[in-house]
Amino acid sequence: MIMTRRHAIGVIGAAAGAALATPAIAQGRTIRVGALRFTSHAATFIALERGLFDEAGLTVEPVFFEAAQPMAVAIASGDVDYAMTAISGGLVSLAEKGAIKVFGGALSEEKGIPGQAILVSDAAYQAGVTAPGMLDGRRFGMTTAGSSFHYMGSKIAQAEGIGLEFVPLQKVGAIIGALKTGQVDGWTIVPHIASGLVASGEVHRVGEVAEYLPGYQVTTIFGSTVNVADRELTTAYLGAMNAATSIYNSTMIDRAGGEEGVAEMVALLQPYVYPDRTVKEAAPPIIQGTMRLNEGAALNVASVRDQLEWFQSEGLIDSAITLEQLIDTSYVETVGS
Repeated sequence: MIMTRRHAIGVIGAAAGAALATPAIAQGRTIRVGALRFTSHAATFIALERGLFDEAGLTVEPVFFEAAQPMAVAIASGDVDYAMTAISGGLVSLAEKGAIKVFGGALSEEKGIPGQAILVSDAAYQAGVTAPGMLDGRRFGMTTAGSSFHYMGSKIAQAEGIGLEFVPLQKVGAIIGALKTGQVDGWTIVPHIASGLVASGEVHRVGEVAEYLPGYQVTTIFGSTVNVADRELTTAYLGAMNAATSIYNSTMIDRAGGEEGVAEMVALLQPYVYPDRTVKEAAPPIIQGTMRLNEGAALNVASVRDQLEWFQSEGLIDSAITLEQLIDTSYVETVGS
């Protein structure tokens, strides 16, 4: 069975680096939380469904997005209070303006666990593109310039000594359509989406992002600078998320509840990740797309620094912005400082 609610409540508020004797309570605060319909956002969905936000004194309204950049803008404008997504050039620029702050890690590439896949279209595959290094001169899908897709593609190209033509398509759904029809040749994406595309036969998996970016901090947890400075609110929010993360990892990675626990978790996630599918249809990609979420929201600072320096080298952000302007490490443990 999935970790019980009583067990989960016992670890609410255990923000890494500051083990609290009692859960942090936000005294009836209402917040809006940004999310993508990805299994990597499972902690938000579990915290909602298992009452962990309620126990932390929070009323939470999820707000769904289709790309990272709009989520960062929503945080800065005050339309959303906290969110979890990849670092983008837009997010960094808003941090430079003092509007937002990254304060935790959500998902990292981990050796031994299938991570983000490098995909190619069937047309490209049939033309002989069977490895990432064969994408030289090919069209590579991304949402926007300065997105995580842009970063990953550039790092792969750099490692392979090849050139890519980046094609901005704004939304993940648009990239999927372009890849299936051969309008773009390559892309990188989280495993639950990759597995479904590969199963269709219209797309092929030719590599792993982890081979090029070991320990890559795929997604981070961030909020408005004002909210992150609110210790009570942010500690309560992060505590609920950390408890939910432990439930997810225990259930889906460690299989503590056996197959019954996995089935229960799939049923919980399906309405959020695949609202247009049945639980039976959603089960394979959700299970195949499992990646270990960062326990205690630990943040890989070395990876964040590398991303920041890449954005600067590409002229996508101001060269003067510092790591300290982007992140607040007072809530979590850090890796690779």
